[in-house]
Amino acid sequence: MAVLPIVEVPDQRLRTRCPPVAEIDDVTRALIGDMFDSMYDASGIGLAAPQVGVMTRVVVIDLQEREAEEGAEPVRNPRAFINPELVEVSEELSTYNEGCLSIPDQNAEVTRPARCRVRWLDEAGGAQEAEFDGLMSTCMQHEIDHLDGVLFIDRISRLKRDMVLKKLAKARRAAA
Repeated sequence: MAVLPIVEVPDQRLRTRCPPVAEIDDVTRALIGDMFDSMYDASGIGLAAPQVGVMTRVVVIDLQEREAEEGAEPVRNPRAFINPELVEVSEELSTYNEGCLSIPDQNAEVTRPARCRVRWLDEAGGAQEAEFDGLMSTCMQHEIDHLDGVLFIDRISRLKRDMVLKKLAKARRAAA
């Protein structure tokens, strides 16, 4: 497997709706492996294919539940979702401080439905459907947004979005 470079704003691939995966084959499975390697390397918990420059509907998520002891290694639970789609969302809302590997080191409070029901294909091509809540619901909605060309900053006020983008520009200038 390989660590792929993370696409960052303002790259237009992040604003493009991705077509569905037509066939789940070795190329798709290799992409999933590379996406997990890339996500872990960047210390993320979710990654969508367009974030590594591949315009297709694939998402990987691993919330990496931590052991109770301080400093313990994360317990990995890697999950791949091919052609995920939101089937239903709750009226109840929740707010999380979201970040994104494509908008490095920037976070903002985003309000989304608290629960979502998702349908997807697994790596063997099997149809799956499940309901998610908590951080998994937020992460799933965030990653499906990526597949539709939507970023978390599109879900906050214009003022907050401008502040996030100014802080990102300042950090990039300081790093140059």
